[in-house]
This record gives sequence, C-alpha cells and structure tokens, in this order.
Amino acid sequence: MLKFVFLFKLPIMPTLPFTELISEYVWHTKYQFNENGHAHEPDLQASWKRVALALSAAEPHDRNDWRDHFEAALAHFRFLPGGRILANAGTNYRKTLLNCFVAGELHDSIDSIFSGLSETMLTMQAGGGVGCDFSCIRPAGFPVQGGAQYASGPVSFMRVWDFSCSTLQSGAGRRGAMMACLRIDHPDIEAFIDVKKNASELRNFNLSVLVTDAFMHAVEQDLEWMLVFPLAGRAAPQGAMVLDRLWSHSIEPTPCAVVRSLPARNLWEKLQRAAFEVGDPGVLFIDRIEQTNNLSYEEIISATNPCGEVPLPSHGACNLGSINLTQFVHDPFGPHPRLDLQAIAGTTAVATRLLDNALSLTYYPLKVQEKQSRSSRRIGIGITGLADAFIMLGLRYGSDASLELAETLMRTICHAAYRTSVDLVHERGVFPSYRAKLFESSAFIKRLPAELHDAVHLHGIHNSHLTAIAPAGSISLLANNISSGIEPVFAFSGDRFIKDGQGKTIVMPTQDYAWKLFQSLNNAHFSKLPSYFVQAAEVDWREQLKLQAVLQTHVDQAISKTINIPEVASFDQYRDVFDEAYKIGLKGCTVFRSSGNRAGVITHHEVAA
Repeated sequence: MLKFVFLFKLPIMPTLPFTELISEYVWHTKYQFNENGHAHEPDLQASWKRVALALSAAEPHDRNDWRDHFEAALAHFRFLPGGRILANAGTNYRKTLLNCFVAGELHDSIDSIFSGLSETMLTMQAGGGVGCDFSCIRPAGFPVQGGAQYASGPVSFMRVWDFSCSTLQSGAGRRGAMMACLRIDHPDIEAFIDVKKNASELRNFNLSVLVTDAFMHAVEQDLEWMLVFPLAGRAAPQGAMVLDRLWSHSIEPTPCAVVRSLPARNLWEKLQRAAFEVGDPGVLFIDRIEQTNNLSYEEIISATNPCGEVPLPSHGACNLGSINLTQFVHDPFGPHPRLDLQAIAGTTAVATRLLDNALSLTYYPLKVQEKQSRSSRRIGIGITGLADAFIMLGLRYGSDASLELAETLMRTICHAAYRTSVDLVHERGVFPSYRAKLFESSAFIKRLPAELHDAVHLHGIHNSHLTAIAPAGSISLLANNISSGIEPVFAFSGDRFIKDGQGKTIVMPTQDYAWKLFQSLNNAHFSKLPSYFVQAAEVDWREQLKLQAVLQTHVDQAISKTINIPEVASFDQYRDVFDEAYKIGLKGCTVFRSSGNRAGVITHHEVAA
C-alpha cells in the first residue's frame, strides 16, 4: 500500500476551504474540472462557480440572481449536490448529472438479458450507478429451447454484469456501482444469498433480497415457504403445484410453478447469517416500498439505485443532494448551541430548484431514461453530517433528544421542498405523470400538514418525489470529512483506504470534522471527551434503527443506512436487526461487520477517552 504524497503543485490559496488532506485529494481526483491532464480550476470556489453557472442555464428569468443563489448554497459545503453534478456540470463531458438509475425490465430471454447488459454499461459509462432486478430470469436447471438445454440461472448472469463492470471505469476515478435484486420466492434465492461468501464474487455489486409481506408473515407463523417461477405460457412440469403470485413488473398475479418449499424461518436465518458474515445481501421490504410510493398508481417498482435510497421503476432515474447540517450549527460546543432550521429551510428551497434544473440539463445515456425521468421529475434531497451535528449540539446519537431533533429537522426539509415544488408549478407546470386525485390519495401525501396538502390540491406539484437520504460518502469526505449521511461517526481519528485512478490503494490519515473542531475550540486541553462523543461501535443497533425510522416519516423515498457490527460481535446479538427494521416500518436495511473477507475502509486511531 502507498502513503499518499502530493505530486502536483498547488497555488497558494489562503481561502481554500480544506482542512483535511483527504478532502483536497477527493476534490482533485473526483470533482476538479480536468481535461487532457490540464486543470481548469485553481480552487474549489472555481468548481462551485462552474456548477452554479451551469445549472442556472435552465432559468428563463433572473438567471444571474439564481446563479448567485446556487453558488451561495454550495459555498462552505452548505449544500452538497450528488457527485455527478459536482464533477460534470459545466464541463464538455458526455456524462450524466444523475447518480441513480434502475435498469429496464429483464425478460427471460437471451436477447433481453444482453440488451439489458448493454443499457447498463452505457449508463455506467456516462457515470451513473445502476440497480437491476434479476427475478425474471429462470432458475438454474430449468429447461430451455424445448428441453435440449438448461438455464444457468440469474446468479450466472450477475457474474457477466460484474465482469463487464470491472472493465469499465465510469470516469474521474469513480468505479461503477450496481445493485442486484432477487425476490425471496425465486428458486435460486439461496444461491443468491450465499454468493458473496466467496470474496471474489460480484465485487461490483451490492445485493438486496426483495422481501414480501407474505414472507414475513410466513416467518412469524413458522410456515413453509414456496419457491416458485412464472410459467409465462409454458405448461407446468408434470406433477408440479401451480399457484398465483404477483411477480416482478406485474400488476396482476400470474400462474407460477412451485419448484420446492422450505421452512420460511430457515430461509430467513440463512439470509440473516449471510448478512452478518459478509454484509450482503441487505433486505428491501418491497411491498412497503410499493404501497408508500407517491406514484403507485402508475409505477411498478422492483429495484433501487445501488445504495438503496431511491426505489425506481424500469429505466427510472433520480438526482441527489445533501444538506450539510454541520454548517447550520450556531455556537457549537457552547453554552447554547442550536440548529438553524430557518436557514436549513431556505437552503432546501434553493437546492430543490437546483436539482430540478439538473433534470432539464443533464445528458441521459438512454432516451427511455429521459422520458421516464422527465415524466416524474424525481429528485432526492437528504442530509449529511447528522452525527457531527449532534456532537456539536451536545447530543448523544440515539438519545431521545437526538431523535426529537432529527424528526424536527427532517420535517423542516421535507415541507420546505414540497412548498418549493408547489411554487414551481406557476413557472414550470406539474410533472407530466401527475394525476391529481390519485397523487393526493397516496399515503405520504395524505400525511402532509393540511396547508401543504391543500396547496397540492389547489395548484398541483412539479416533482413527484423530493426527499431521499443517500450515504453521501465521497461528498462528505470532500466537506472536510464530516460524518456521512445519517451514520454515526465511524472513527474520530484513523486511516482511510482509498483507490486511486490506477486502482492502487492509498492510505490517508483522517480526522472527524466535529472531533477536530472540538480540539481547536478547546485548544486540545481536555482529559476526557464529553459523553456525547460516541463512535459507531458504541451506538446500539436498536438506537440506530429508531433514528432511521424517525427520519423515514418525512422521507418520501428511502434511506441508505448501514448497521455497523463490531468484529467481535456474535450472530445472536444481531440476528434480529432485519426483524426489527420490518416491525418499525423501514423500507430496507443493511448490516456490515468488518472482518474476514470484508475488511473496512477505515481503521481507528486511539483518541483521548
């Protein structure tokens, strides 16, 4: 491994806002506008100006004013748009501004499967991550071509996707990211669950099992669970039981042949153990996702983007951005610290417009993606730096006070985004798939406060979805290593392992933003950190799930959140994580234990206790 050394000369820029070496490295390697090895931007402010100017081009009026508003939101990392916007807006790259896509429906044929692969690679080449549901591919051993040959199953085609991804860099030092989904009742589900126990398998994929309410009921009642596959007009195998089941991409139950059955609890434990051992698969509670979708009247969802925070229909897309909460804390560590909710609401309003402009200006790798995206105008505003903000406010992550504040701030962001989208109707109209009565009757919209619901009823709304909480990993590193997304701080001080553009591993020291700020404000003269300084291993998983559930109340899409499991933990301590996630209303859940063949990307340094 290599210790990072600056090999390029930097101009002396006293206003350059980096306080962490790794943050400057991330900017240079991911987001600074470079062309043919020539850097066009001397500092980060130039990047902000480029992005603000580019996105203001969608404004028909007061363009200079909106450019100034966008730049002010970006300044000092107040709003962190998705990495594709930071890297590609205002350049001449043929790249997308959108982080997230879901592939089109895969039909059970070679033509469809490899057409889907082609579309996926074109999307990744343009910079987008892709999620894909493989449930419509027949299981291994099923006859094909009249019984003369036998199918290799969906996992084998995932390997083809994985190999193709390995050959393709999506640009600017960013490797491709994919999500593979498979239904809990697919006959190959056990192979899917176990595949990443081999450390060399599917390294470019996150995996998620599409878990239905019926399966969770079977687990609760200790029932047998049928593994099935649609007949699709074929005759059922001799003696096979046939039952109707709602399959991926279907709006009505379809006849399915029962391949075999097993106790639901055995399958559930197998999934839990694999997640505990290697971090994959996660779970997506697909019925809940469908039932709470603002566009459930029009869309069928069977996959998400690679990190799970944006459930999308076939060829769907979404662009993301995160409010950096650390920049809205007044008097951090002082006698009366507070979070400036009014400023957060104002920044959310500007961010809503900025992301909507990105939908109009972006390059779409496929025309069908453009059509789907512009029919709904989905965006996803979330938060990052939450754990650091808690620390700066003197709140312990997971405490009752932190839950109360989290609910308040996410409600503030959600309502500000929805108000802005309603206001945009006067300039830009409703999104094309808007159907007033159906949209207003969706579960999330009905929970909005009366004044917002009435506004939607009177005027309509410009965007179908507005909130999603992404992991925000690279952009949080860029913002001087703030805690990412809604995760607890993993390490106050440590080493970070990252890949350079040539695939070499670089080790760089990191210090958490809030911890470093506390040191500077206290001149490093302290013998013991206050009790609200907690790292991920010290926060009980139940507290983490409660916080996620509180935030989900005001998120119309989903939340990317990983329960970090200590290396020394036992399976019995964590076997109920997925059960609890389902019980408290989450849309999905993942876990990660840094051990064995899944080493983490951060190591700890000892700090003052």
